[in-house]
Amino acid sequence: MLKLLDLALPFARRLDPEDAHRLALRALSALPILRARDDPRLRVSAFGLDFPNPVGLAAGFDKNAEVPDAALRLGFGFVEVGSLTPRPQSGNPRPRVFRLPADEGLINRLGFNNEGIEAARARLDARAGRLGVVGVNIGANRDSRDRIADYVTGIEVLAPFASYLTVNVSSPNTPGLRQLQAGAVLDDLLARAADARDRAKLRRPLLLKIAPDLSLQELDELVEIARERGIDGMIVSNTTVSRSRDLRDPNASEEGGLSGKPLFALSTWMLSETYKRVEGAIPLIGVGGIDSADTAWRKLRAGASLLQLYSGLTYKGFGLVRTIKDGLIERLKKDGHHSIADVVGADVKLR
Repeated sequence: MLKLLDLALPFARRLDPEDAHRLALRALSALPILRARDDPRLRVSAFGLDFPNPVGLAAGFDKNAEVPDAALRLGFGFVEVGSLTPRPQSGNPRPRVFRLPADEGLINRLGFNNEGIEAARARLDARAGRLGVVGVNIGANRDSRDRIADYVTGIEVLAPFASYLTVNVSSPNTPGLRQLQAGAVLDDLLARAADARDRAKLRRPLLLKIAPDLSLQELDELVEIARERGIDGMIVSNTTVSRSRDLRDPNASEEGGLSGKPLFALSTWMLSETYKRVEGAIPLIGVGGIDSADTAWRKLRAGASLLQLYSGLTYKGFGLVRTIKDGLIERLKKDGHHSIADVVGADVKLR
């Protein structure tokens, strides 16, 4: 069944990216996919959760929690749904997703288009009791008068149905959202978010997703606040608004967040710099440009305990998940390691 999905890739690339994405969601929900057991050497423990393997599906693919179990059956070690806002919103006008085939990248300016937390809550409630780590990524409505309150609402409503919660303050497609990553505003946000987490009947790990475009001074401050407020994990990183001169595709001039292969170097550098600063206190999830076992391995060695991918699926198909896991096992064997934890941060020179 997985091969059928990947055989449809050439056809899907002829469609508008959002139409192709909707088609992929429908196919996943309809196809019976049997999951094979993962090699025990791929198991990871982080922020109080156990993962059968480190390869996760990033937020953005399953915005409305429609197919988390189908995605888990594809072989992902965990799935993150969202981003979800308290109220439904349509996002920015179409077209708002652009492929960069010449660069194997994507640009999106979706703007947190989603059906709202109540629709997702109902779907997540319906899967209660099923196995698998399913995180929930929460955001703020574009027209909200109190964006911090939006995050608190998301935590309060969705905590009972999430394996973990991610505070997304790093999307470049909601005006002003990235300002929540800085100073007193971030401190207030994380204080109120952590309080909501701690008041919840079921205390869930609280993660923070950051941008790759921060200065090192901004990163210093952000990590200090995250540690002081008891954040359980960090996701490094979201899409970038920067554009390399090396980009060849005509769509590279489109506004929005750039992901895929062009993001790999920047996001991996930001990952290693974050790893230095958390000093082992906060596990990291590495995201950005993972499209092979080699890029996954380099993320781990740059400080990631877990991985997430999305854009790579556009060009490599869902078989990429198995390719990465098989490649990680081969590298563990070759280097004589017994687990993923043995290689986390191996390439980072600590301060």
